[in-house]
Amino acid sequence: MARRPKLAVWKFTSCDGCQLSLLDLEDELLEIAEAIKISHFTEATRRSQRGPYDLSLVEGSITTPAEREKILQIRRDSRRLVAIGACATAGGIQALRNFADVREYLSVVYANPDTIAALRDSTPISEHVPVDFELRGCPIDKRQLLEVVSAFLADRRPVVSEHSVCVECKRRGVVCVAVLGQPCMGPITHAGCGALCPAYSRGCYGCFGPAEAPNVSALARRWREDGAAPDDVVRMLRTFNAAAPAFRKESDPRGSD
Repeated sequence: MARRPKLAVWKFTSCDGCQLSLLDLEDELLEIAEAIKISHFTEATRRSQRGPYDLSLVEGSITTPAEREKILQIRRDSRRLVAIGACATAGGIQALRNFADVREYLSVVYANPDTIAALRDSTPISEHVPVDFELRGCPIDKRQLLEVVSAFLADRRPVVSEHSVCVECKRRGVVCVAVLGQPCMGPITHAGCGALCPAYSRGCYGCFGPAEAPNVSALARRWREDGAAPDDVVRMLRTFNAAAPAFRKESDPRGSD
């Protein structure tokens, strides 16, 4: 009997939503479980087997010294490593602290801040180890996740579109909300959500992170020309993917390095 590839799913600083996307596959997950061996997945089972692993899916950002050490070991134990979700690919909503002084936050929140081990910034997985693929979204799209898992098990590159949300709006026949006067991040946001928010007459707010080669400065300039205050532009860019370089550069040019 042929050896089944070993899959591991890991969590760092995150909300677990992207791991739940794997569980949401339901019927497809049963087929996956027949084709692979789930060796580590705390969200689904207490059983855990040591590596090496053929494929590791990593959710969450690196925010503590312990996490920084752990991701190095996971990378050594994994033939392929895929970062899933906004936290793992861009630092997540918790990366808003990158624009402030984390020590000040600790002093306000905790009675004994000296006992808290926290890195200055919340950073994506790729800043610490080589990543074979990044799957964006907050949360990720389960259909894209299925494609990624299937692709790496078949030893091929995943086929995940890199165009913007605007293309998804066109495919769905959604009227452009920007034309209707609403600020929308669709032109600079990676596809994957199916234009969910514009389909309900609400501007995209960038949960899938920057699209390929986004012209963020041009869109921000258009918002300002249409009457958006500078603070409103910053708030638009500082959500789930605030620390993604393309978004950070426009919202805080001084900190883009």
